[in-house]
Amino acid sequence: MRASEATNLYFKRAAKQLGIGNRLETVLMAPRREVKVECVIELDNGELGCFNGFRVQHDNSRGPMKGGLRYHPEVDPDEVNSLASLMTWKTAVANIPYGGAKGGINCDPSKLSHAELQRVTRAFIDQIHDIIGPGQDIPAPDMGTNAQTMAWIVDQYSKYHGWNPAVVTGKPLELGGSEGREQATGQGLFFAAHAVLADHGVDITKARFAIQGFGNVGSWAARFIHQAGGKVVAIADVSGAIYHKDGIDIDQLLVHVRDTGSVKGYGDAQEIPAQSLLTCECDVLVPAALGNVITEENMQDIRARFIIEGANAPTTPQADEYLMSKGVIIVPDIFANSGGVIVSYFEWVQNIQQFRWRIDRVNQELKSHILDSYREITSIAKDNECDMRTAAFQLAISRVARASALRGLENESFCMINERH
Repeated sequence: MRASEATNLYFKRAAKQLGIGNRLETVLMAPRREVKVECVIELDNGELGCFNGFRVQHDNSRGPMKGGLRYHPEVDPDEVNSLASLMTWKTAVANIPYGGAKGGINCDPSKLSHAELQRVTRAFIDQIHDIIGPGQDIPAPDMGTNAQTMAWIVDQYSKYHGWNPAVVTGKPLELGGSEGREQATGQGLFFAAHAVLADHGVDITKARFAIQGFGNVGSWAARFIHQAGGKVVAIADVSGAIYHKDGIDIDQLLVHVRDTGSVKGYGDAQEIPAQSLLTCECDVLVPAALGNVITEENMQDIRARFIIEGANAPTTPQADEYLMSKGVIIVPDIFANSGGVIVSYFEWVQNIQQFRWRIDRVNQELKSHILDSYREITSIAKDNECDMRTAAFQLAISRVARASALRGLENESFCMINERH
């Protein structure tokens, strides 16, 4: 199943329970704009390199569109469409005044030099600068991009539109970035996990966590879990996976990864096959790497009682349905990993106000947003007797549909969407 098909399946399941009708379904699923451009640059060896760049702008009924830019060899229109749609629902669940977008360049950043990455980034902005902006569409870092990438974008955009750091988020602090942005997704995931476990009577200090992915999301989530007394028994990255039944010392592992570049070879844990992390003995499984990792092939071997989705779309619809039937609590991506876009919103607000927040305010506001969303999702799930993913989609769809109707973008009858969602 393609990524966009999976997203639309979850959407339709929630929309059917809301009873919004086929017409509104069609309107809300369709992207506003899809852009494909060619980024031609001179490579360091003097040859020309040509890379396809994409930007899909899904919905702007609740505010300017928001979404990351990823540099990866597998970036394609279908994936970008799916992720743009997910951003619409994610920003609505978080109740921040954004719509959804996503973009990327089909390239392997590990095979491009620093200078080549800068040139391809600037070439991309040359092509799309007129469709992005602080009140239109605000990119952010994603897989294969970082604060440096955002700095190049700010500079290139300024050549056309004047200095305006609010055009992107996830920037370096020196260029208007926000305190707490780097750890925001992992921090938000921790807040969500803590709330879910407490709701089900599970003491986090007695819970065993397995985390797939030790990049930005996974490493920060592991730190916060470890600091709270949780036991991280397994961790995987692109090099492999490690396991220790009594828990891994995350502080020591971070030093090892800094020195070696991977979790592999960490002496105080045994190495295990990377895929076995998903099925290891644990209470909470956190897929925080790529999508479509929990599938029909491994779903019957999942032992975790809770799955907290740190990655986008890590669970296929078939696996999602099966695991729910077995009583597994799945905390969906459009809520669980929303910390990044929430703090991106804070960064945008700070840029517009030209007033920087301190880290304690950022964390306080982030926690408040996450817990507010959690309470709304669980209330809908209880009232409608549905799972958290369906409840989250219902919350998001209702907000987007009502905003569209109130603005007069669609038929006024769409205002009939029940306000209690």
